[in-house]
Parts: sequence; structure tokens; C-alpha cells
Amino acid sequence: MVIGAAVLLFIASFLNLYTVKGYDLDVTAWDNLGNGLGTYMGGVIGAALIVVNRLLPQPRKVAGLDLGTVGAAFTVLTAWSLFWALVDVGDGASAAAGLILGFIAALVLAAAAVATPLLPALKGALLPAPGPAAPQPYGAQPPGGYGYPGAGAPQPGQPYGGQPQPTAPFNAGQPQPQPGQPAPAASDFSPFWFAVPVPRPLFAEDGSQTPIAELAPGTWYLAVEQRGPALVAQTQDGRRGVLQDTSGIQRG
Repeated sequence: MVIGAAVLLFIASFLNLYTVKGYDLDVTAWDNLGNGLGTYMGGVIGAALIVVNRLLPQPRKVAGLDLGTVGAAFTVLTAWSLFWALVDVGDGASAAAGLILGFIAALVLAAAAVATPLLPALKGALLPAPGPAAPQPYGAQPPGGYGYPGAGAPQPGQPYGGQPQPTAPFNAGQPQPQPGQPAPAASDFSPFWFAVPVPRPLFAEDGSQTPIAELAPGTWYLAVEQRGPALVAQTQDGRRGVLQDTSGIQRG
């Protein structure tokens, strides 16, 4: 409603303000900049402040005043000025479309501006406040498909299907527990990507020694849990098993 009334007020500023019987007058609000910019455009500016204030998730203030309050004051002043211009047209003259339509638009605009803070349906922001990003599910695959990002494409100077670039082996650089010292807590484990240097069997999680899959070099797998020196790994098709031999694996 505020935007529609502001557009109507802007259009009215280009229409004739007065008519005099026997004369062909072409007088618009823009023949007097004080009338065009001060009265008509004052209402349009007030409407713009109200709309901008509603577009913002949090209200903004200028000199301690809310933008919506300042805009409402502009619209009320415009309606008040056009009302007296309509009443005091002058002898021998009549109000034309520019003045009548401008007053109606200014009156609707002022009413909508005053009603905005009073009606709950009009008080809400037009744009909702940004919410926090949704957390990624545990074990979810990174963008680009299964495996470590870029694992499907050969590295510079590396033939397709070759071994991944050497990285620090698993457990390398980590202090080993000395006799009499407690082992690190299992809660410190975080999932990571790794590759095996040679084919390694993946055993079932129930402890049986029957391999359920074989991990091949050149492919990145996701380690989701640590069980002592062994790792629980997840394959491309979603199967999980225990990798008992973790010597020489390369972390991504």
C-alpha cells in the first residue's frame, strides 16, 4: 500500500494543479520546486524510508530516530500541506487532477505509514534475518563426490590411477604413550581421509576375520572411528569395516 500510494503521488506531481474557466493553464507541481521537491517528493522520500526500514532485518536509526518514524513524519507533513492547498485554491480557480489525486495519495500514504507500527501484520521485516548455516551430517561426503576432494583427478605430474601424493603417515609425529602414562582419550578422534600404500583387507566390525572388502591404493577412504591401533573405514558404496593394518597409510 505504501509503495502504491507513493507511485500515485509521484504521478500526480506531473498533472495540472488548477483549472481556471476560460483559460488553458498548464501548471504542475514542478513549476515551483518548493512544491514539487518539498511537498510531493517529500511524501515519496518518506515512503522510501518506510520501505527501507522494513527491508532491514533490524531497524536502523538516524540521529536517534527510527527510519520508519522519520518516513511517517514526512508523509503526514505532505498530506497536511496538500490538504490546505486543496482548501485554499483561490477565487476563480478549481483544483485539478494533480492536486486532488496528490492529496488522496498523500492521505493514503500517511494512513499506511501511521498504521504500520500499530498493526502486527505490517510490523515484520520484509526480509528475514539470516539464520545459521545448517550443520553438515556426520560422515557426509564433501562436494564433488565420494573421496577426498580432487582424488578422482590425477595430480600434476601424476598418471591417472597412480598413488596419491605422499603425505604424513597416520600416527606420524604423534607422541607415543610411555609406560605408565594413560593412553590418549578416544574422544579426541576426528574423521579424516586416508589412502593405503598397498591393498589392505577390510574386516567386519563384529570382530570376525572374514574380509568384507579390499582397500586399493590410489583411492581415498573415510576413517570414521578409531579402535586402538585399528581404524573403522567407510568404502565408496557405504560399507564399513575395520582396517587392522594402519601402517604407512597417508592422511589427506
